[in-house]
Amino acid sequence: MNKELIKKIENAKVYDVATESALGFAQTLSRQFSNQIFLKREDQQCVFSFKLRGAYNKIAHLSAAERKQGVIAASAGNHAQGVALAANKLSIQATIVMPCTTPSIKVESVIALGAQVVLHGDTYDEAYAHSQELAVKHGFIYVHPYDDEDVIAGQGTVALEILRQHPEKIDAIFIPVGGGGLIAGMAAYIKHYRPEIKVIGVEPQDAPTMHAALQANERVQLAEVGIFADGVAVRQIGEKTFAVAKDLIDEVLLVSTDEICAAIKHIFDETRTLSEPAGALALAGIKQYIVKEKAVAKTLVAVVSGANINFDRLRHVAERAELGEQRECLFAVSIPEQPGSFLTFCRLLKSRGITEFNYRYASSGIAHIFVGVKVEDAVAEKRSLVQLMEHEGYQALDISDNEMAILHLRHMVGRRCPDLQDEILFRFEFPERPGALLNFLETIGQEWNISLFHYRNHGAAYGRILTGIQVADKDRSRFGQFLAKLGYRYWEETSNPVYQLFLR
Repeated sequence: MNKELIKKIENAKVYDVATESALGFAQTLSRQFSNQIFLKREDQQCVFSFKLRGAYNKIAHLSAAERKQGVIAASAGNHAQGVALAANKLSIQATIVMPCTTPSIKVESVIALGAQVVLHGDTYDEAYAHSQELAVKHGFIYVHPYDDEDVIAGQGTVALEILRQHPEKIDAIFIPVGGGGLIAGMAAYIKHYRPEIKVIGVEPQDAPTMHAALQANERVQLAEVGIFADGVAVRQIGEKTFAVAKDLIDEVLLVSTDEICAAIKHIFDETRTLSEPAGALALAGIKQYIVKEKAVAKTLVAVVSGANINFDRLRHVAERAELGEQRECLFAVSIPEQPGSFLTFCRLLKSRGITEFNYRYASSGIAHIFVGVKVEDAVAEKRSLVQLMEHEGYQALDISDNEMAILHLRHMVGRRCPDLQDEILFRFEFPERPGALLNFLETIGQEWNISLFHYRNHGAAYGRILTGIQVADKDRSRFGQFLAKLGYRYWEETSNPVYQLFLR
């Protein structure tokens, strides 16, 4: 199959709509990380993503009779724009089914390209199932976002360009992975002509479709996937893409949301452009690879796969980027409740910048503070900071990795209620959409008394809530049944140490 695929890649009909994107040398990143780093700028395509390559190649190969039937696709956005553009270019009717959580910028772009948009479900898989039903009902030709040979071949032209643009030594090419179309096409071409180049896939930790499949040596259906990097939010790697890629990929790296946010910031600092989360995966992988392998003076290429990011999401990205870069530590510290004690504490930190300071009176003798400290390397420095504070007589708790503290507590350190009875604390997540918060409140508020509530719209795909609920011991079993029926992801935080320090 691979020889046939190579021919398809070399004869792909992509340049009616696509351009040969730049392979730019990242001077600042290269200097910072002591390696030669190049960025393949697929975010520069007219729909700001590589996806138009595969979509157009597929539709351009349809017969005249098939074109009359119209086409349909399911997509979180980038493939949708590629299909819509291709259909518009070739005067074909297009219907796109998109998850309800798709960033509005992508939905509006698809509509502007002349396609009919149907919003359905919270994930790509739900949208995909509905699109299959519509395809059967209306006789549409299905344009799969990744599991199709013509689509794979179209995406493979990215590798063709890289090898032509940089004929010198390349040590590794890092490729974002969702359904696998891009990495399958690129890996086939790279390993055919330059087998010495490592092909490294990069996935979010909460959507490891290829990683799980390679470990099991078969395709795995994930129970759930995170959708922060919505462009790669797929539960199962494609059948055809896995068949092509499984023996060609050298490694798959998994990166956190914070690492992705840091990579978005790095790309912005380097190019003054904004990548979407999936588009920054490859650079996040490069950073992780350099640390893991202690790589120096290597030539590394990252595919910046897309730039379709909602402006509102930038708030969340900026908030987490410092953590992803390991440039901030968070601590809960107990200090004497007396005039000048905060000044004394700040003097202890000397020239270190304090990024955040939240305080709540606890008693006449002790105050608990929530403090953020600017550092160069959190991993290396946070333990020494704790030791420094403890040496001076302070009780200090490192909470840099405490999700409750990062997402909620830093914004809401506030009043205690000493007479409050039977309070338990939970975090909830739900797909962010119009009316979702109201629905949550109506559901939980009819049954239980809410004693604490914090919600902040992070501009992310999921809304997050921290809430205290009064539940007597005798009602805990019934409350557990209620949670099971509620249908939202949740975590109990009653025993979380920051709750005990600041809110209990």
